[in-house]
Amino acid sequence: MTELEIKIADNLKSINERIAKAAESAGRRAEDVRLVAVSKTVGPEAVRAAILAGQREFAENRVQVLREKLEALPDENINWHLIGHLQTNKVKYCADKVSLIHSIDRLELAEELERFAKKHDTEVHGLLQLNVSGEESKFGLDPEKINEFIEGFGKLTRVHIDGLMTMAPFGAEKSYLREIFSKTREISIDISSQNVHNISMVELSMGMSGDFEEAILEGATIVRIGTAVFS
Repeated sequence: MTELEIKIADNLKSINERIAKAAESAGRRAEDVRLVAVSKTVGPEAVRAAILAGQREFAENRVQVLREKLEALPDENINWHLIGHLQTNKVKYCADKVSLIHSIDRLELAEELERFAKKHDTEVHGLLQLNVSGEESKFGLDPEKINEFIEGFGKLTRVHIDGLMTMAPFGAEKSYLREIFSKTREISIDISSQNVHNISMVELSMGMSGDFEEAILEGATIVRIGTAVFS
């Protein structure tokens, strides 16, 4: 094994152990939490090293970089996620290339995904991104506008919301991190109770390298980790 392969394998082993410990502390199973490795800052060789170590789910935040990774890694049996802000004019380049779009944050985008899905006779799955912390620097739907979004989204047939995604403030106190993640979980319960035909709250994409353990304690089913995997 190369030095890069050894380093990434060790990082993944450590992260998965921490995920298991956090899940156990929350009375959950480790397998109920999916690790998505965020590869936005590394090249294909680092992704290959992670694949060699058993990692099968990866994420990019820019459509162009996602396309470059797909070209460089055409034969790998892995799932790709898109986690960054998605412009409507980029939908055609990625909607059928990823298993989950974490950043559906406005009805306009959902409607464009619906048009794409109908044109290509397919289905699109994503998460509703919420800006629970209210930070101006972050994308995401204002939680106060959820019902307005749901009213319009419920008319769609080919796009499905499978849960929520949020980001907590970088470097915040653990108590505040847990508050943000807990509020997101509570919102998911409220949405689920509305029984909208194309919305299910099975996923909570919360937590990154600096706060994934707090997110797991509050119910995260997906953690998005880049730095701790690849650095």
